[in-house]
Amino acid sequence: MGRVEKIRENLLRALKPGHLEVIDESEKHRGHAGYQEGGQSHFHVVIQADSLMGLSRIARHRAVHEAIGKDLMTEIHALSVEFRG
Repeated sequence: MGRVEKIRENLLRALKPGHLEVIDESEKHRGHAGYQEGGQSHFHVVIQADSLMGLSRIARHRAVHEAIGKDLMTEIHALSVEFRG
């Protein structure tokens, strides 16, 4: 299972989002720091989850990072998160 699938699975399990997109943007960063051949180093997540409503932006980011998991987060060079709703 690749990182996109692992990220998606962890977020679905922990946050039960109504909307979730996990996009591997690694190819946009070819030649830059942190790029890994084969991708799976730079990700963009679009998420809407009732469990994140009412939280500050920092608290939402922390919740997403926690849901993804410490081990998987150490394998990711860059993660951007777009919150919907």
